[in-house]
Amino acid sequence: MLLHEGLGSLALWRDLPQELAQKSGRSVLAYSRYGYGNSDPFTEPREPDYMHHEARVVLPELLASFTIARPVLVGHSDGASIALIYASTHEVAGLVTIAPHVFVEPVTVEAIAQARATYDTVGLRERLARHHRNVDATFYGWNDIWLDPRFRTWNIEPLLAGIRAPVLAIQGDADAYGTLAQIEAIRAAVAHTTTLIVSGAGHSPQRDAPATVVDAIVEFTRDAR
Repeated sequence: MLLHEGLGSLALWRDLPQELAQKSGRSVLAYSRYGYGNSDPFTEPREPDYMHHEARVVLPELLASFTIARPVLVGHSDGASIALIYASTHEVAGLVTIAPHVFVEPVTVEAIAQARATYDTVGLRERLARHHRNVDATFYGWNDIWLDPRFRTWNIEPLLAGIRAPVLAIQGDADAYGTLAQIEAIRAAVAHTTTLIVSGAGHSPQRDAPATVVDAIVEFTRDAR
């Protein structure tokens, strides 16, 4: 099960779902969450617990509708946080977290503020508009809550001790949206955590170094049952 980032969608996974399915021999399910891609656009402001809602309400219902038990969750950024929250109270076969957030860092807030400042001027809006039904609702739905002062104390570190599944935590060493402290926090709290630091990769190592990331995920899932 693939869980996309805060400005992602089904389409923005590009070829990753197909490659993972082909190389791992597993079925792969990817989807656009509410407010993303061709799903219904946001009609209300988000609250600081929006990732908890996705993990504790939406994802269990979705997995049940497909009769999926003990999935391997592969999440990117917000999707990785959702995967971690879900796995803290549900059984999974494995977790792959790509550029996860487990607490809010100043560099993350700074990068998101910069994205807001340049949204209309550097082509970001036009690029995102190709992948979202209502690009402004998608962008500001994500951007507003991350810059909301109430979100500064968001932290899921206390939940990590509840995770029993093996974890592969992946992050680029040039990630503008978070430091390596994020995956180190996961490794410190969760037994059987393997980390992969992708040299030169930014916030989307699966796009910057696709072969490296795909091979690592395929190898990790060989023993995930």
